[in-house]
Amino acid sequence: MTHENQDPDPRTAPGLDPRGGVPTGSTPPAEGSMSETGPRHDPPRGRAKGPLIAIPAVVALVAAFFLVYALLI
Repeated sequence: MTHENQDPDPRTAPGLDPRGGVPTGSTPPAEGSMSETGPRHDPPRGRAKGPLIAIPAVVALVAAFFLVYALLI
């Protein structure tokens, strides 16, 4: 299997100057600042209590099952 170089050849690639760089004015302007991200949305609070209780409870039940299973063997 041969490995081919995936970099464009600066002599044949469109939009590159002879040194391999991009000419001035060829790139789009930088993205906007963080203040332009859209309206502020505060996520609802208090929704993490259920998973924080349910996950340890399920882990404890699985651990108890395997402990009882190990004792019965």
